[in-house]
Formats: sequence, C-alpha cells, structure tokens
Amino acid sequence: MIDIFSILLTHGLILVAAWRLLAREDLDRNSGDEAPPPPPWLKNHEGPHGGDADA
Repeated sequence: MIDIFSILLTHGLILVAAWRLLAREDLDRNSGDEAPPPPPWLKNHEGPHGGDADA
C-alpha cells in the first residue's frame, strides 16, 4: 500500500509541475525577436559602441 501511495504521490507532483510549466505565458513568446534585458550588474554599461546611439 505504501509503495503505491509513494508512486502515485511522486507522479502526481511531476504532473502538477509539468502542468504549471506548460501554463506559463512566457512559453508563447519567441525570445529570438527581442534582445534579452541586460544583467543587473551591467545596468550602467554604455553598450557595445562605447557611447550613446543618438550621438
């Protein structure tokens, strides 16, 4: 009885985790269309060209 309970419990938790992962909205977006946000430690970085793009 305990073996069946432990198998059902673990498989049920895996099913809940998979259901929650598939329900995420960010899975519907293509990440290749937009640039990812810069990491927080590079917040004040000037960028790859060394200055503002408007200058």
